[in-house]
Amino acid sequence: MKLNFYKYQGTGNDFVMIDNRSLHFDKNNTKHIAFLCDRRFGIGADGLILLENHPDYDFKMVYYNADGNESSMCGNGGRCLSAFAKQLGVINDKATFIAIDGLHHAVIEQGVVSLQMQDVLKVNKQQDYVFLDTGSPHHIEMVNDLEHFDVKTKGSAIRYGNLYGEAGSNVNFVEKISEDTFAVRTYERGVEDETLSCGTGVTAVALAMHYIGETEKNLVTLKTKGGDLKVSFTVENGTYKNVWLIGPATLVYKGTFE
Repeated sequence: MKLNFYKYQGTGNDFVMIDNRSLHFDKNNTKHIAFLCDRRFGIGADGLILLENHPDYDFKMVYYNADGNESSMCGNGGRCLSAFAKQLGVINDKATFIAIDGLHHAVIEQGVVSLQMQDVLKVNKQQDYVFLDTGSPHHIEMVNDLEHFDVKTKGSAIRYGNLYGEAGSNVNFVEKISEDTFAVRTYERGVEDETLSCGTGVTAVALAMHYIGETEKNLVTLKTKGGDLKVSFTVENGTYKNVWLIGPATLVYKGTFE
């Protein structure tokens, strides 16, 4: 069976996009999804995303990690899917869609996609780390010399450690550059490696840095290996609301896989 696909990337976080409005794609074939994401034998991506119809919203997002399993929210994936929906003519410059963590809004302006993330009601601050959920769970640690930090080894140890049990957590390492700018590197569960960028991860970092007093700004720049993202937010009674993830989303190529 021929499979038409599109490859998108948002600051180096790349995805196989499939228009599944006809529901032709076999969502239960975990091995096939993992194969499509394989960088040696398949198309190659950090994840695979299906765009599907929804009776109440512009579309539905179904996201799979590179291991083939359906996963929690992916911020860069949501931004790329919004750009994909525009290319298909499903939307114009604004979108309202449903994902595994609930309702999202997106705005597209000159190639920049702004995605509204979920409100964050709770931030767990410990002595050596911060944990919060921005649609996906994120562990955050500040480190020195991030450029030379062993993200895969240290991130894997935390992800599979006793702290988060069988479900595990994504792990972010952060270095402060200025009052409103932070460098971030992320180990992603499901990919089981460092990715060039993680949307829910940089969102979590921005909120965590504000929560622990490393910044007083409510518009923060996050520098990833794949490029720069911005996160804006407001704080109301200890709750982070109006959280937006902002950055580019680009079509890389499209093709047919047999």
